[in-house]
Amino acid sequence: MSQPSSQNIRGLILDMDGVLWKDNQSIGDLKAIFKKIDRLGLSTVLATNNATRTVEEYQEKVRGFGIELEAWQFVNSAHATVSYLCKTYPGGGPIFIIGSEALRATLEEAGYYYSEDHVLAVVAGMDRVLTYEKLRCATLLIRSGIPFIGTNPDKTFPTPEGLTPGTGAILAAIQAACDTEPIICGKPAPEMYRVAMERMATLPKETLVVGDRAETDIIGAQALGCRSALVLSGVTTLKQAKAWQPTPDLIVADLNAVLDLL
Repeated sequence: MSQPSSQNIRGLILDMDGVLWKDNQSIGDLKAIFKKIDRLGLSTVLATNNATRTVEEYQEKVRGFGIELEAWQFVNSAHATVSYLCKTYPGGGPIFIIGSEALRATLEEAGYYYSEDHVLAVVAGMDRVLTYEKLRCATLLIRSGIPFIGTNPDKTFPTPEGLTPGTGAILAAIQAACDTEPIICGKPAPEMYRVAMERMATLPKETLVVGDRAETDIIGAQALGCRSALVLSGVTTLKQAKAWQPTPDLIVADLNAVLDLL
C-alpha cells in the first residue's frame, strides 16, 4: 500500500455511515477530528449513498456533534439520481418513488414528482415504511418496460446494534420480482465523486476518499484515480479489507487513524 501525504492531498471525500457515525452514535470525537482536518488545510465534502436525509437535515445532524459545515459540503445518492434524471429526462416529470421523504423532496426540487401513472421511471431507495403494495406497483411498472433506477446498492446499513437491511436489499427484492437489474446512480458510480471534486476544485490525484465499503466507496475512488482509505469502523472486516483487490492505499481502524497518516 502506498501512503498518501498531506503534501499531495488537498481534498477529502468522506463517507458518513460507518465512517463518521453509526446511526446517531459518533465514531470517535468528531469535533476534534474536524479540527484536525482544518489544521491540515484540507477541503472536505461528505458524500453518502444514504438518501434518507436532506442537506439541511445532515447539517443539523453534524451540528449535534459540534460541527458546522456548509450546504455545498454534502452530496448524497439522491443528488446523483437527480443528475441522472436531468440528463435522461430533462424538464422533470412523473416518477414512481420508493424511498424516504427526503428523497422525494430532492426529486421534487428538480421537477420530478410522485405518480403511479404514465411515469418516466421507477426510482427506489431506502424505505423504512416499505410495503408489499409499493413492491407490487414497482414490479408491474418495470415489467411493463419502465426503467428501474436505484439510488445506491448498499445491501446493509450500519447501526450501533449491528447491520440492518439497506437500499440494496430493497432493490434485490424488486429485481427478483421483475428480472431486471437497476441502473445505479450512487457509489460506486462516479457522479457523486465528480460533483464533490468540482466543489473542492481538486483533481483525482489530490483527493482522498475515505469509506467503509470496498464494493462502493473504494471501487468508485479507484475508478476515477482518487486515493483511497478503507476504514474498519463500519461494515468491512480486516480479513475482507486485506483480500480486496486492487488494494486500497490505506487500510486503517477509523478516520482519526487516516488523518494521523497525512
